[in-house]
Amino acid sequence: MNGMRKYRSPIILFLVFEFIAIFLWQTSGNLFFLLNFTYIGLCVGLGGILFSAGWKYAREFTQFTVGSYMLVFLGLMCRENMQIEGLWYYLLLGVWGAGTLHYAIAKIFGPLLFGRGWCGFACWTAMVLDLLPYKHPKTPRRKLGFIRYIMFFLSLALVGLLFLLGEMDTHTMFLLFVAGNVVYYVIGITLALRFQDNRAFCKYICPITIFLKPASRYALLRIRCDENKCIGCGKCLKACPMEVEANNNSRHRKNATECILCQECVKSCPVNALKCSSSA
Repeated sequence: MNGMRKYRSPIILFLVFEFIAIFLWQTSGNLFFLLNFTYIGLCVGLGGILFSAGWKYAREFTQFTVGSYMLVFLGLMCRENMQIEGLWYYLLLGVWGAGTLHYAIAKIFGPLLFGRGWCGFACWTAMVLDLLPYKHPKTPRRKLGFIRYIMFFLSLALVGLLFLLGEMDTHTMFLLFVAGNVVYYVIGITLALRFQDNRAFCKYICPITIFLKPASRYALLRIRCDENKCIGCGKCLKACPMEVEANNNSRHRKNATECILCQECVKSCPVNALKCSSSA
């Protein structure tokens, strides 16, 4: 029974997604919701189980099965704008569409449960950036986080302008999705190489973090430190790609809202003082 406890969190996450899948299917009558969220839940749950079982590439498995599904199938094949512009598009039209549903679950309310797990396990931009060689920051963090707020309001202004000009339609939004992803990849890879930090884009540019940060501070599922076990070696601090003060159990620790649950800190701890859990 104790051996099964380590699989509790991924099983709970799967059940949450399955509940969403069944609820949306039954209330809307659309079978797509059942298939969509069941698939995502299975990938997240299986990835979590594989990680708990010690498989080295468990997180990458989830990144690519979920991230590529959303980018290629939902975005390019189904022509849904899953970027922030898609959210503004649906909100301005007053429509509860795929963009608003995606943001509500993954980036606005969902982080109350799993924090910024989206960034670590499902983001199709980070999916590619994490393949680059700088998995741990090689240079000090820059004070460039203000750029994300500029990007946030620029995206809103762009969609708002298209709305006022009467140029906002599904085809235009699809073109914005394609162009936006190309721009994000170019900027992300350039910053990663320039700063020697795969996650530089996430720290300084990505506008989505503005939605993720508030709820992430109060996330149920998070990295916890047993400060009685901690020996202060600092290995977790060096391992964290987001430079979170993992050896401090406070919700107000340095860069607390930027933890992506990648658990590099957990793997690096020599005394097992860190764990990802929903309870202390």
